[in-house]
Amino acid sequence: MDKVEYTEAERWLIEPKPGTAAARARDFGVDLSLTVSNLRLTPEERVRQLDEFQAFMKELRKAVIKAKQNARHRAGTQTSR
Repeated sequence: MDKVEYTEAERWLIEPKPGTAAARARDFGVDLSLTVSNLRLTPEERVRQLDEFQAFMKELRKAVIKAKQNARHRAGTQTSR
């Protein structure tokens, strides 16, 4: 994996001073490097990424519903035998 080089401003966010909101977020478990990665994207790239994620989630929901329906169908045919 390539080592990521951060600007001074990005390092300020990734290595926050104690007591700051960023330090509280990091301590809570927020991966601040992901925040920096997203801030490196243009607004258009962020919207495109969001659109792709929403489309993926829509397909995932459909697959889960179909799997549940198939499981119910299989369970129904096994009990009716």
